[in-house]
Amino acid sequence: MRHMKKKILLSTLTAFIILTAVFYPKISASVDDLYLKIAVMNDIISIINESYVEDVDWGRTMEGAYRGMLEELDPHSVYISKKKLKTVNEEFQGNFQGIGIEFDIIDGYITVISPIVGTPSERVGLQSGDKFLKIDGESAYKITKEETFTKLRGPKGTTVTLTVKRIGEDEPFDVEIIRDDIPIYSVLAHFLLEDNVGYVLVNRFSQKTAEEFAEALKDLKKQGMTSLIVDLRYNGGGFMNEAIEMLDHFLDAGDMIVYTKGRLRNTNEEFYATGKGAYKDLPVIVMINRGSASASEIVSGALQDLDRGIIVGETSFGKGLVQRQWPLKDGSAVRVTVARYYTPSGRLIQRPYENGLQDYYESIITADDVDTINVKDPKDKPEFKTRSGRTVYGGGGITPDVIVKRTFDLTPATVKVFQHSERLFFKFAQLLADDFKNVPKDPQNFIFYQELPENTLSRFYTFISEYVQEIELENLEKDKAYITMQLKSELAKMWWDNNAFYKARLLSDNQFTAALKQIPEARKLVRLKP
Repeated sequence: MRHMKKKILLSTLTAFIILTAVFYPKISASVDDLYLKIAVMNDIISIINESYVEDVDWGRTMEGAYRGMLEELDPHSVYISKKKLKTVNEEFQGNFQGIGIEFDIIDGYITVISPIVGTPSERVGLQSGDKFLKIDGESAYKITKEETFTKLRGPKGTTVTLTVKRIGEDEPFDVEIIRDDIPIYSVLAHFLLEDNVGYVLVNRFSQKTAEEFAEALKDLKKQGMTSLIVDLRYNGGGFMNEAIEMLDHFLDAGDMIVYTKGRLRNTNEEFYATGKGAYKDLPVIVMINRGSASASEIVSGALQDLDRGIIVGETSFGKGLVQRQWPLKDGSAVRVTVARYYTPSGRLIQRPYENGLQDYYESIITADDVDTINVKDPKDKPEFKTRSGRTVYGGGGITPDVIVKRTFDLTPATVKVFQHSERLFFKFAQLLADDFKNVPKDPQNFIFYQELPENTLSRFYTFISEYVQEIELENLEKDKAYITMQLKSELAKMWWDNNAFYKARLLSDNQFTAALKQIPEARKLVRLKP
């Protein structure tokens, strides 16, 4: 009887879908074909329901069917389960509720990397290196990251009690924290470098990105910024309107930013600058790489096509499909591609995906820039012209004006240390901090000019030898500059903030060095403006 009820329910649901297809023929060019496919689906469901060896978890099974159907459309049309939707919304809405720490699991315990500024963790005085022995009286040893999120996040106003072990303290102590709204920043850092060069690091385009970016520009302008580097590397995109607002700071009224084309008329749109921006004559450099996608490509593509900025780095990912999200009755959601993005010159941002999802994602890892402007023959890449007549290339993604591949060139020994699960650079930096009687007063001087203690490398070698076997000191010496950068960045975050941390990360960044060299070219573009 139970199986009969399931069968009647499933048949009724499928019949409703079929009737929808019949009465709304715009759903497909061939209603008869769609009717047949749905009938086949109904047969499959009935066969599984009646004959499968075990009782079927229809929730999980149908979610698999939804995902499979959308995967056949394109790489970015997706089904989002009810459980996952909350996390997705938090990421792009720009906040969640919890205690506010950046952490990792080190030596089996939740270890504070840094408290987030303005959150409960900072207000109660949590410090870098603090380890949580217990959460609400229960042992937190060997806890997973997923379990950590579950235990530490919670409704605003609720409390959680942590038993903390702190370096330099003999006994653990308890601290009660009241959960609150925790901001998820998309502008991770902004600071001024020598020669009044501003730097802004943007890692996503969420609902507050444009607001955060505007505040960063305002602060840098007060400090005397005369040129700007925007770092969009590994920025996978997000909301298109945030990218448009970002660009509006730099463009003249009427400049086209991006346009979209789809099958339905209401998906064909054009977006233009308002001319209200206060930085229309500021020289701009944008850094991108293989991880820069979607909204990042709208920003870099528009600045390049309009001769408004120099693009440095590696060809971007090539995600130029516009999705719209629809809520579903069970609390899940579906994102379906409705149009494609094009840059002002007419370049399609989307990379080809005809060979399937696996090839689509693997090819970006193995891709090489030999088919770009660094060679005389750009192969099959179509040519386009910028506003001043410069040649740029299509074919998917944004090809930089200056192609510079990120080079690490590290010995296998240093790679082992970097990849170790116990976060060895951070752990050693905790010990190294004790060598400094006082925190240095000037972050910039410490980062760029102050030497670490003379015996740092040999001490580091002794320290990591307990965790990583078969490492020679001479191999680490070859990577001294990189190791120094890692240790200085960890110390900078411990002593100051994210700005100091990311400033120190630029010490061994060859793409950033290349971007600095392009500032004179960016100034020339400003002078060439019509």
